[in-house]
Amino acid sequence: MSTSLLYHGFGLRGYRYIRTEYINGHVYFTVEMKPDQIRCSACNCRQVVRRGRVERRFRSLPIGRKTVWIVLAIQRVWCTACNLVRQVRINFTDARYTYTRAFERYALELCRHMTIKDVARHLNVGWDMIKDIQKRNLEKRFSHPKLKHLKRLAIDEISIGAGHNYLTIVLDLDSGAVVFVGDGKGADALIPFWRRLKCSGATIEAVAIDMSRAYIQAVRENLPKAVVVFDHFHVIKLYNDRLSDFRRQLFNQIEDPQKKQVVKGTRWLLLKNPENLNTERSEPNRLKAALELNQPLAAAYYMKEDLRQAWNQPDKETAKTFLTDWVYRAGSSMVPMLAKMARTIATHFHGILAYYDYPISTGPLEGTNNKIKTMKRQAYGFRDNQFFKLKIMALHNTKYALVG
Repeated sequence: MSTSLLYHGFGLRGYRYIRTEYINGHVYFTVEMKPDQIRCSACNCRQVVRRGRVERRFRSLPIGRKTVWIVLAIQRVWCTACNLVRQVRINFTDARYTYTRAFERYALELCRHMTIKDVARHLNVGWDMIKDIQKRNLEKRFSHPKLKHLKRLAIDEISIGAGHNYLTIVLDLDSGAVVFVGDGKGADALIPFWRRLKCSGATIEAVAIDMSRAYIQAVRENLPKAVVVFDHFHVIKLYNDRLSDFRRQLFNQIEDPQKKQVVKGTRWLLLKNPENLNTERSEPNRLKAALELNQPLAAAYYMKEDLRQAWNQPDKETAKTFLTDWVYRAGSSMVPMLAKMARTIATHFHGILAYYDYPISTGPLEGTNNKIKTMKRQAYGFRDNQFFKLKIMALHNTKYALVG
């Protein structure tokens, strides 16, 4: 075998071929280091005295379906310059591992299209080996993302299982990349991110968050010049949650069985957008009948539809007038649920209107959260929490299969 084939086929440079053996269906290529390549691994000096050898085997690229091993007797040398006894450096692998760099690159390429389990089975190696290869690559590429370029962020938490287990995700809205994954939720989960962000020198213009007090306080303390934009999806979600509770209270107060039957099962009809109601199932008629029976419920429903229009105004000034009028009408409606919502909107008034300065939301982050849940579900969970976080950081990059 020529040295050219050793290099181009298996990534070995500076070695010469000795022999080939076939044992139990495996192919073993024995090679040795060329004399002019033997030098001290500490100081790179060639004035060395040989002090024995240690034979090792390294997994290399397969030939067809045949497993290939590189067999090398690693030379130990005493350096006359630094007076140390060490093994010579191997340039085709890291001495800590039992496979070549070419094998590692091949495994990573397969991971773009296959799960870790499938890659391990295909290469006839352990699952842990492929997982460690991928984790090391992910650490190199995603463990310390550059933050200097950040301008607009979205922050939200995601539940990752029973027992109130959460992760806090920070997304770069311009690139779609996850730039931070913190344990837990609330302000404490973001402390490591604020430290790194300050060191990066980034100038954050706007941050999209929900109306959580913890997030509001954390952003204003650490990014006093950034504009806080309250995500409109979370505003409507909060309204829908309160509307559902309000419907339940009214339902329990109804004594007439016929009226109770009309209101029963209308929760999802109240939460749906009017354009999404199914006419084949008579959903518009069912909703109309329920609203006609209960004036407070009708007021709460139609005010919700009005509130949705706050983000569809032609400019910020018009939106301000619209929202001011909505708060006044809701506050004077004599409906407790609407009065409470009016106070909430008034408290977060400027953050809601900030959407017209920076039309951003946590919508892209919600999409990322769905991918995270899919990845975790398909992988039946992750034992290695750090590996899970790295997989999340790499989600915007499609070079890896979602599952493990």
